[in-house]
This record gives sequence, C-alpha cells and structure tokens, in this order.
Amino acid sequence: MKSFPRVLLLVESSRSSGRELLRGIAEYARLHGPWSFHWEPRGLETGVPSFRDWRPDGVIMRDYDPVGGSIPPGIPAVSVGHCRDQVPGVVSIVSASEAIADRAANHLLDCGLRRFAYCGYDDKPWSLRRQRRFVNRLRSDGYPVAEYTVDGDPASLTWDEELPQLVEWVRTLSKPVGLMACNDDRARQVSEACKVVGVRVPDDVAIIGADNDQLVCEFSDPPLSSVELDFHRAGFEAAGVLHLMMLGQTVEKLTISVEPSRVVPRRSTEILAVDDRAVGKALSYIRENPRRRIRVDEVARAAALSRRVLEKRFRACLGRSVMHEIRRVRTDHIARLLIETDLSIQQIGSEMGFSGIEHIARYFREEKGSSPLAYRRKHGQRLAVRS
Repeated sequence: MKSFPRVLLLVESSRSSGRELLRGIAEYARLHGPWSFHWEPRGLETGVPSFRDWRPDGVIMRDYDPVGGSIPPGIPAVSVGHCRDQVPGVVSIVSASEAIADRAANHLLDCGLRRFAYCGYDDKPWSLRRQRRFVNRLRSDGYPVAEYTVDGDPASLTWDEELPQLVEWVRTLSKPVGLMACNDDRARQVSEACKVVGVRVPDDVAIIGADNDQLVCEFSDPPLSSVELDFHRAGFEAAGVLHLMMLGQTVEKLTISVEPSRVVPRRSTEILAVDDRAVGKALSYIRENPRRRIRVDEVARAAALSRRVLEKRFRACLGRSVMHEIRRVRTDHIARLLIETDLSIQQIGSEMGFSGIEHIARYFREEKGSSPLAYRRKHGQRLAVRS
C-alpha cells in the first residue's frame, strides 16, 4: 500500500484565524499531496499523545514551547505563534504587526479622527508590537495617543477583575477618539466597557480590531470594524515549508508572515469626526454617492462653499484633496463589490459609471496597486471569479 506523508495538526478552530489557516493547509495538500492528516481541534492539551501514538512525519502546531520537549527528535515542525514571538531555530508563523497597526491607523485617520488610543494585552508580544507601531506612527505625526495598561498580573487577572480598570480608562479618554484594539476579542471588551460607562460607539469612541472574526465582530453591538489578515495564504505557505522539511531539504526562511489584506468597515467606525461642519458635509456627500462619478464642483455645492475654499479647508482637516477622497471612496466600494458579490467586473464597471473593463481596471489599479481580477482572486474566498 502506498504511504502518504502523515501530518499532525495541533491548531484550534474556535476562531476564524485557525479555520483559515487550516483551509490554506488543506488547499496545499490538495495541490501537492495527498497527505494524511490527524487533527486535534482543541490544540496542544489533547495532541501531545498523538506524537507517540500516530507517529507523524511533520507537525503544524500552535505555541511551540509547551510541547517542545514532547516532539521526537527529527520531526519537522512549524509553530503558529500566539504567546511568543519567533521561536529560535523553528519555522514560525508570525503576524505582520507593524503593517496591521498601519492599516488600523490609516482607517481611523480617514474617519477624520485626531485623538487616538490603543488597548491590548500587556503579556502578548504580538500585541505589544502592534501597540508600539500604532503609538509611534501617530505620535510622530503630532497626534496624542492614550495607552491602556493593566494594573496587576495580566495572566492571573479575570475579566470581572479587569473590567472596572478598563471602564475607568475609557471614562478618562478625551473624546471623540479612534481606538485600536489588538484583536477582535479585545475590541469587543472595549465595546462592553463603553456600554458600562455610557460612552457611545462610534460617536465618542470609534473602535477597530484585528483578525476580522465575523462572529466576534457581528455579535458586538455595534458590529466591529476590523483589519482582515490573510491566514489562508499563511497556512498554504506553512504547508509548503513543512513539505520541504519532510523531504529532507534545508529551509532558510524561518518566518512566515501573516499580512493584512484589507480593513472591513462596520458600524463601530461609522463616524466623520471633523470640526469643520462644511468639510463634514462634503465627506458625507462623497460617501453617500460611491457609485456616481461626482465632481469636485458638485461636492463644493453640497458643502455650500466655493471649490477653492473647500479644497483649502479639506486639506487642512484631512491632509488630502477632495478628488483623492472621491477616488478612495469609489475604489473601496469597488473592492467590496469584488469581494462580497458575484457581479462580473464588467457589471461592476457599468454600475459604477465606467465605459469599459479597461477603464475601471486602470482606475482601480492606480489606487489599489492591483487589477480588479487579481484583487478578487486574492481576497474573495467564497465566490467564483468571473471576468
């Protein structure tokens, strides 16, 4: 009987990040296998005996250290980082925290916010990396950023014990404020703290998380905006690296980076926090008309200003031109249609007022750096790609 590589998966699936990672691994195996899998969905606690009983040829597992001593020598392993950074000498899947923080900061800036805050976990390296980038990026541009720090040992503090601390911190924030939480779970906790203190989301505190776990985001009230991460691609790449190691090849690349793919906006950041009311009217008009090919003069009339005055005040408030904002809003709308519908690119172009596929493709590429078809292939997971 022909034998296939035996791969042990110690990856929990209670969150979308784990499920997407597993989908990427499965896709690689379909293309380059077949492989035989043994999956322990509860992770490490139940998986340790599998090393002895099942004798895998390779393993992909979350959190290396707790089971490091239990892995028989010579078995190739890939670590899915969570509690630690890169494990020395081991291929590790690590989130691109700096790029994630940049996406969150850019989204909050696009909302017109000028005061910011960060809430994470003091004992998680990936959270601390996101915090450093978010804080340093915004402070270097002259914006104030408040940081949440737990009073006590984060590892031993229960949620009931921590909630009063978080509530008091939220109470003291200067508002309106744009807040990045290290992940969606933390964002949901911040949202709950806002309810306790009577702070409105997003009017007082606009919240964005990371991972885009749809269940966590949609069960929050209001639903949470989030930075989506490409765990599917990371899983595919991790399986490829493990394959090479199981074939006895030396692997030089020890880090597999989970990159952000896009921001998924929801009600928790539906805010236009600009002090200039005329600019606020202009922003509202642009965002209410993403399908129409509106012109700057039309926006100026909606704001009851001359074009020259609007451009000056728009740049003073947001640091970009009116036309830049029109293009950004329209391309973001095209991106959502590419991902969330099965409309062809030609249909989307017609709906958005473009004369043909070439026109919409050029317009989209100039803003997103990718063709519409390539963007759909990269980010659309459930839809068949049509030209």
